[in-house]
Amino acid sequence: MTDQLSDSYDVVVVGGGAAGLNGALTLARARRSVAVVDAGAPRNAPADGVHGLLAREGMPPAELLARGRAEVRGYGGHVVSATVASATRDGVGFAVALADGRTVRARRLLVATGLVDELPDVPGLRERWGRDVLHCPYCHGWEVRDRAVGVLAGGPLAVHQALLFRQLSDDVTFFTHTGAPPSDEDAERLAARGVRVVAGEVTGLEIADDRLAGVRLRDGRVVAREALAVSPRIVARAGFLAALGLRAAEHPLGIGEYVPCDATGRTDVAGVWVAGNVTDLSAQVGAAAAAGAAAGAQINADLVAEDTRLAVEARRAAAPRPDRPETDVVRVRQ
Repeated sequence: MTDQLSDSYDVVVVGGGAAGLNGALTLARARRSVAVVDAGAPRNAPADGVHGLLAREGMPPAELLARGRAEVRGYGGHVVSATVASATRDGVGFAVALADGRTVRARRLLVATGLVDELPDVPGLRERWGRDVLHCPYCHGWEVRDRAVGVLAGGPLAVHQALLFRQLSDDVTFFTHTGAPPSDEDAERLAARGVRVVAGEVTGLEIADDRLAGVRLRDGRVVAREALAVSPRIVARAGFLAALGLRAAEHPLGIGEYVPCDATGRTDVAGVWVAGNVTDLSAQVGAAAAAGAAAGAQINADLVAEDTRLAVEARRAAAPRPDRPETDVVRVRQ
């Protein structure tokens, strides 16, 4: 990415994933000056390919982003490699401070910084993340179909996750780990679908030839598994917005933290929109990209309204006025 950065823009987009780039593309095509500031740490970097995205199925994530950056630049947008340290109100707009000391101003902000996966505290999970330690049946399920799949309980949707993976394999084991056993209702549902429940704390993974071979329990047992699904706590990257009074909130499902917004992506802070995983924790690439485009269109419409209001005010200010009161004007009789 280029480090080219002007002093000010109509819109600064924070985050250069699918949501941010598609929002920037929409804005650039509307002839808005736009800069994407991206820290270069995409959530899906460990994945081999993007899935569930029509006409781009299986494309490596890095290639998808490279194409997106080129498309934004093709319409005059800037894409900058940097980390945003803070965003503050600057008159009617915003001042965006970068970690390298630079500052750029914007009339509007589109925040598409995504989220962080906080994995359970089990040795080895992070090293296998995105390979054979997974979370989403729609992102990775096909790749582990018909294999021995484990599901590590760790969140309110763990049983739901196990049932989703059962659609992809008839060999699914549910590890209760440090949580309570499934409720009677959930135990019945798992049993009806042939999902085995294993009690006991998981303490590590067994790896053979750089592949997951099993799940190790504290009592020494090893349950052979070829893939392990986990439920990370997912937290929006939103700390840099604190000075604006915009903070992540606990998600209603109890799965992490997100930045609330309305259906258009507009937040409670005037001039700030959000799109993608920073607000929709379960959005896949296609949904995130669509949300970015929708937010971009809304931001452009908001700027059009402001530009029109300012133009009307300027026109009224420039309109000619009588030099004297009406009562002093000499009227010519016909």
